[in-house]
Amino acid sequence: MSRLNRETRRALAAAAVLLIATFAAACGGGGKPASNAQGNNAGSQGSQAPIKIGFFAPESGFAAADGQSAQDAAKLAVDEINRSGGIQGRPVRLVDYDDGSDAKQAVAIANKLINLDHVTAVVSGSYSDQTLAAAPIFQRNHVPMIAAYAVNPGIPNTGSYIFQQSFTGTVEGRAGAVLAVSQLGGKKIAVVAIDNDFGHSLVEGFTQEAKQLGASIVATDYNQFGEKEFTPIIQRDLAKGADLFYLVEYGPEGSQFIREWNALGVKKPLVGTEGVDSTTEFLQVVGKQADGMVITTNLDRDSQNPEVQRFVKDFTARFGHPPDMVAASTYDAFFVLAHAMRSTGLSPEEIQKGLASIRDFDAITGKILRYTSNREVVKPVQLQVVKNGEFHHYGIVDDPALIQP
Repeated sequence: MSRLNRETRRALAAAAVLLIATFAAACGGGGKPASNAQGNNAGSQGSQAPIKIGFFAPESGFAAADGQSAQDAAKLAVDEINRSGGIQGRPVRLVDYDDGSDAKQAVAIANKLINLDHVTAVVSGSYSDQTLAAAPIFQRNHVPMIAAYAVNPGIPNTGSYIFQQSFTGTVEGRAGAVLAVSQLGGKKIAVVAIDNDFGHSLVEGFTQEAKQLGASIVATDYNQFGEKEFTPIIQRDLAKGADLFYLVEYGPEGSQFIREWNALGVKKPLVGTEGVDSTTEFLQVVGKQADGMVITTNLDRDSQNPEVQRFVKDFTARFGHPPDMVAASTYDAFFVLAHAMRSTGLSPEEIQKGLASIRDFDAITGKILRYTSNREVVKPVQLQVVKNGEFHHYGIVDDPALIQP
């Protein structure tokens, strides 16, 4: 054991020396981050040098299922971009890190992507907490970043280089209210939601719109990650006269809710959100028990768009399970970024201009109409219903007044 420890210590020391040397080179020897103003030093590295796109996602920890889905989609997107000729004749290299659903790790990763990896742009495949923590670092260094599916409206508020590729939680909440009240006839609605920024932003949008549509909210209950007891909440809300439930949960908590919902024999309409848009963490767990539930999300599995069907087929064949909204959103973020780079150039300012000028972009998650002046995406909200344990098309919310952030 003592010999092993000595050898281990020597290896760690050598690695530390190499890391310090690398960081010093990246900082130009003066302790300041090397400039990224030329988009990965495009001119000095030669026309065929790879374009580095940074990426981080929760590939371990409690959100590992979403992180793995995002990582898989990132790999698929980069491979397809390279097969089609890359960007301006140069291949794309994915620089991938696991943030472990930890905002502190996201900060460290952001600094590493800038100072050591010298990436040209970044896609966040992570949740809002991690994306919000990293965004100011990319903004200060003029590195464009696209948040693939994080919904917090504060993300694009970080600054001019930060874009949000999926609609905000407020927009999705509004769409859920239209579904619940105008389409499903809810009048007295109970809200059950995860207690984080995702839950709060969707509940805020939902509550405001539902009240404007004439419904009342009889109860709003928040729960923590890993919640195992929803029965008291369901029973209490039913006693208050709830005729529809709005559920804002992730896969594990949503699955637990569905089990208890069915055990109680409840037959009320149930509206969910993209948080349960997961094959591995939701549908494979509850299957047909969730039949009849309608969710707001951004992936229409039954889309007639041949590119959507190709994506679903290719993703399933490569990774052994169908894609979810996390995968589709991440995949889209890379192609939106590639489109901007091809259209206007590789410098931070050119990428920013290319993203801001996007109009009517046909994405896997629906047509991206444009980005607002605050860099928030404007696109329709998809509605999916669970039938025979699978998500299928139910409808779409595309009223311009509702999908405008």
